[in-house]
Amino acid sequence: MKLKHQGLWALLFILPSMAGLIIFTFIPMTSSFVLSFFRWNLLSPPQFKGVANYLELLKNPIFWSSLKHTLYFICGYIPVVLLTGFIAAVFMNQKIKGLAFFRAAFFIPVISSWVSISLLWMWILNPKFGLVNFLLALVGIDGPAWLFDPAWAMPAVIATSVWKDTGYIMIILLGGLQDISPVYYEAASIDGANFRAKLTKITLPLLTPTIFFALIISLINSFQVFEQVWVMTGGGPAGSTSVLVEQIYKNAASYNRMGYASALSWVLFLFVFIVTRVQFRLQKRWVHYG
Repeated sequence: MKLKHQGLWALLFILPSMAGLIIFTFIPMTSSFVLSFFRWNLLSPPQFKGVANYLELLKNPIFWSSLKHTLYFICGYIPVVLLTGFIAAVFMNQKIKGLAFFRAAFFIPVISSWVSISLLWMWILNPKFGLVNFLLALVGIDGPAWLFDPAWAMPAVIATSVWKDTGYIMIILLGGLQDISPVYYEAASIDGANFRAKLTKITLPLLTPTIFFALIISLINSFQVFEQVWVMTGGGPAGSTSVLVEQIYKNAASYNRMGYASALSWVLFLFVFIVTRVQFRLQKRWVHYG
């Protein structure tokens, strides 16, 4: 009876959280999945169309273009943000003066809103009055139009995203670095190992579980890239930065195509699920636990 009462008390305490999860997560997800089989413009009753939304999606060149741009963003963003986050974490793990200031400075962009960060970088990348082109002009380089050039718009969005998220990856990897016992480095120093040997033989192998976690989080977030694209380019110029979530938003909020937007959402979920599962399978080859 005592265990039964404890179970009831535990259920009572988690009930508010479970209610929120059911109301704000499970029910909307289920409704979205059901709605993906209907045509609904918010004005007339939903009409069941089976898999018509999914078939239309697969035939729509805009979908494939937005998928290509999303993958472009991921391939450019993930390696760079992991590298810059790792370099920042190694630097922040040293015993230097003013360390707390530098850690706060790196993390300020993380807690800033995407709207403010995007507006700041729109000014920095302005082709006529921006800071980047001004600095390039000082060394005799004619800077590109950045956000107004289809060839440079996505790299500009990637650079902005890396600048904002480096501090977040830094904090994650810094936690992993501080969890590595200094005994390993002391033993390596006695054996005459230099910084490079310690980095490749001790730090990176022992940090792989943390790197894997940062990789998964970054992958999931990068598939959902939206705010910086919407504020900085609106999907342009000429659709060169149109991504999947931006297409979901446009079809739902602008075109009132709720069924098609729901189908897009579930296709995005499928991509994220498959990529995440593949990464979990591949981790056995390079992630070292304990």
